[in-house]
Amino acid sequence: MSASDLPYRPCAGVVLVNADGHVFAGQRIDHAGGAWQMPQGGIDAGEDPRAAALRELEEETGVPAELVTVEAVTDDWIRYDLPDELLGKVWGGKYRGQEQKWFLFRFKGRDDDIDIATDHPEFSAWSWVQPDELLEQIVPFKRDVYEAVFAAFRDNI
Repeated sequence: MSASDLPYRPCAGVVLVNADGHVFAGQRIDHAGGAWQMPQGGIDAGEDPRAAALRELEEETGVPAELVTVEAVTDDWIRYDLPDELLGKVWGGKYRGQEQKWFLFRFKGRDDDIDIATDHPEFSAWSWVQPDELLEQIVPFKRDVYEAVFAAFRDNI
């Protein structure tokens, strides 16, 4: 079976924006090179993408739904393929990459409402950054996704 025979993993992503127009970035706990990214994760069977985005946000940052407002969502699903060195090694080898629905959430809380020391931590550190800063810190195979997401939400950030 080749990579092109594998499906994409359905995923929800979150652009969490604070009052200053900065976006949440977390440093991945499982990446030695210090890769940074926004909250995201798989959509469970039968789960609505918006519900998955809110669940992933709370699981990864400790931020509950009542501390955000939904401001925008991407019209289309945005896909990326895994690089060859990760194919067959992540997600049980069942997927060639992800197709993601992205949500822009406005954060209404305070910085101390963010707690990345969750039950299953994804991040070792976090920061508020400008979108362009995050584009420089994201792993290369996800850069096109982040560029598309920031372009889609340009008027809302």
